[in-house]
Amino acid sequence: MASAPSTASRSPETVTRAPGSAPQDSQPAVDVTAITSRDDFLLELGQALGGQAAVRGVLRYGEPTAPCEGGLWLLEAPGNDGVSSTALVASGATLLLFTTGRGTPLGFPAPTLKISSNTTIAAKKPHWIDLNAGALLDGTATLEQLEEDLFGLILEVASGRKLASNERQGYREIAIWKEGVTL
Repeated sequence: MASAPSTASRSPETVTRAPGSAPQDSQPAVDVTAITSRDDFLLELGQALGGQAAVRGVLRYGEPTAPCEGGLWLLEAPGNDGVSSTALVASGATLLLFTTGRGTPLGFPAPTLKISSNTTIAAKKPHWIDLNAGALLDGTATLEQLEEDLFGLILEVASGRKLASNERQGYREIAIWKEGVTL
């Protein structure tokens, strides 16, 4: 999973970091024009969701979370969408946030909120997408509006008042990690 370091430009400085490492600054605002790779996007999203929370630990593939131990935990799992999402559920996740730029129609054993990174996919696949984060890029929503929308959606689905798109469509796939290619 290791790859060459990526570079993201933020005004007024330039930050160079390896994918998955924390940025050196703690500026709360994200300049979306500065995101230069998928790794940078995921890092920024993770930072936005995790905030300044310290990582409490790393779980092995399929290892259950310890009850009553809050905080931010990482899970060691392969990058395949199905395998990593199944591993999250096996470790105790009860709701998944799944970002997609292609509209992947997968759903997993837990409610899976599909977050589109672009408006084109959200418009073409409305029955697969729960939230269009591409609205930030096309200027039809602010980051604050999307934060409120996402938090509200999470509360609605977690409380059982609303179904995620995968639940409405009956998509509940699993994929187990094995040696070799996973399709």
